[in-house]
Amino acid sequence: MKNSATYQHKILKNKNGKFTSLTDELAIEEPLEIQLLFGPANQRARKSISVTMRTPGYDFDLAAGFLLTEGIIQSGADIQKVAYAHSPDPEQFENTVVVVLHPTVEVDLNQLERHFYTSSSCGVCGKASIDAITVKSIPKLPSATPKISATLLHQLPNHLREVQAVFDKTGGLHAAALFDWDGKLQSWREDVGRHNAVDKLIGEQVLKNNLPLSESLILVSGRASFELIQKSLTAGIPMLAAVGAPSSLAVQLAEQHGMTLIGFLRNEQYNVYCGAERLRL
Repeated sequence: MKNSATYQHKILKNKNGKFTSLTDELAIEEPLEIQLLFGPANQRARKSISVTMRTPGYDFDLAAGFLLTEGIIQSGADIQKVAYAHSPDPEQFENTVVVVLHPTVEVDLNQLERHFYTSSSCGVCGKASIDAITVKSIPKLPSATPKISATLLHQLPNHLREVQAVFDKTGGLHAAALFDWDGKLQSWREDVGRHNAVDKLIGEQVLKNNLPLSESLILVSGRASFELIQKSLTAGIPMLAAVGAPSSLAVQLAEQHGMTLIGFLRNEQYNVYCGAERLRL
């Protein structure tokens, strides 16, 4: 497997009724299997818990973020090691990641029975039941006090676009970014799956033991789905802004937990769906 997030492919481009032979750069989409090694030191168990379609890169972040946002772990302290299953070279991307938990970490086996196949477009489509959609371990957010100005919010999408190197090449990736309340870009991730981009972003902070992310806001390049709200809440993020539209369930979940939800953040305007108390107008 190539150590790259892009793939070159010969195409015929039609413009004004004429074909031209060109090389197009595509975003790579490949499966990643996430396995868990857990249990007491004298009785370790290994289990495959998910297969997700992703863009290779930051796979360890993706696995850690997935485990946290699915409620399987509570913090980075639960993780002993993350490694590729089949490669001795940690720089060589592989398609199976093993997350080793500390022997003292208790794992809910019923929770692991929720393992599923995840497409790049939807992270909850393969859930086994409605009950499996809702993560129980969502921390309480800090009180909603003025944090960021309307003027500063308008600048964030441009800051994100400036660092989307793979998107510039392919036009085929979603992005997620963390900003502080002064509008400083803290970190960002790109992936063919919007939920993967968020898991990679959160997973980086999990592995650095930086949770909860109560002093950060998250910006996503597409729509604000229920799943992205839930993942952000699990990491303790009090504000989510999206370039696109939120869904009804996303708004309900954000409102229920006291999150600030911004939609249609583009063209010098946006909608506030809940949590306006965190905005300085």
